[in-house]
Amino acid sequence: MPPEKSRRVKRALSVEGNREIPRTEVSMSLDDCFRLHIQAKDTHALRAAVNSYIRWLSLALDVEEVIDNGS
Repeated sequence: MPPEKSRRVKRALSVEGNREIPRTEVSMSLDDCFRLHIQAKDTHALRAAVNSYIRWLSLALDVEEVIDNGS
């Protein structure tokens, strides 16, 4: 993913990342690539957090595609 697109995706996920997902801690970084670190107290919390971030990431990438392609 190009660096500018990675920055936009990270910014979009940061808005959602400010929500609290019970029993989890989430951090994001953008160095040479976008990294998402999820730490959870149990597998149920981990699954919920991973599923949420996958949906948000998918949505952000879909929006980027519409912006890039115009449809």
